[in-house]
Amino acid sequence: MQSLWMLLASMMFAAMGACVKVSSDLGATLPHVVLFRGIPSVLLILCWTRYTRRTLTPARWTPHIWRNVSGISSMWLGFFAISHLPLSTAISLNYTAPLFIAGWMLGWGGTQRDMIRVLAVLFGFVGVIAILRPSVNESQLVPALLGLGAGALSAIAMMQIRELGRLGEAEWRTVFIFSCGVVLTGVVGLAVQGWRDISPAAWLALTGVGLFGLVGQLAMTRAFGLGSALLTAALQYTTIIFAALLGIAFWDDIPDVIAWAGMALIIASGLLSIWRTYSEDRVMRGQTKLAMQTAATTETAKETGRV
Repeated sequence: MQSLWMLLASMMFAAMGACVKVSSDLGATLPHVVLFRGIPSVLLILCWTRYTRRTLTPARWTPHIWRNVSGISSMWLGFFAISHLPLSTAISLNYTAPLFIAGWMLGWGGTQRDMIRVLAVLFGFVGVIAILRPSVNESQLVPALLGLGAGALSAIAMMQIRELGRLGEAEWRTVFIFSCGVVLTGVVGLAVQGWRDISPAAWLALTGVGLFGLVGQLAMTRAFGLGSALLTAALQYTTIIFAALLGIAFWDDIPDVIAWAGMALIIASGLLSIWRTYSEDRVMRGQTKLAMQTAATTETAKETGRV
């Protein structure tokens, strides 16, 4: 059930992507966007931890460092792609992360042998292509490759988040440390590029980037930290559905038949993954119950023999 937090994260990230595109179109620079992506998280979590007297110092820094290197790099590349590509194309490239996760689990990592869930994630990616059908011309090749790189780095970051969850690290602390790194890189970017005055509308869009990103980050961290990696990855595809709905509502971008079919494929792959996970959970619970009953029976027999 923890993986269902990814649904909330998907809604928030779809809204954040729209705000990134709007702010860039209104004249905000990439360091502006990155800086505002991190500031709300840092301020709100800092105030909350001071009020509740919680510590911000993690037990281990190494997993956080690797998570920040991959996650922040993915963010910069992903925002660059959104700024220079059509929104649908950039989002489709950024959300190839679950495909990389599935490949790692199936081959390189060697820890996932369930082909049904792996195929569910792969079919979900096919659904993404059916919805967005990104077209990249020669002038957009570099942003497209960087967007694909953002997806690969995001997969690494997601697995690091899961590792932090297994270590018992609180999701709010993971988000705070990540956000501090985001703010730091944004400040460095502004120092190198120089400050640029932007319109009030751009400031409003940047605020949306930060707030939507904060809620989405917390929900995603909890989903990958405590839930099934592949199930969470499958649910992540719903970001595309929410983005399509935003397109209909605000830009009158109505998907065609092929796009709707892609949405159906995404939903089907997610449901298949959920069914597979719950089926395995029921089997494991049954095996655990049987093992406990067997152990209790054996112990009773030993006690009876002693008497």
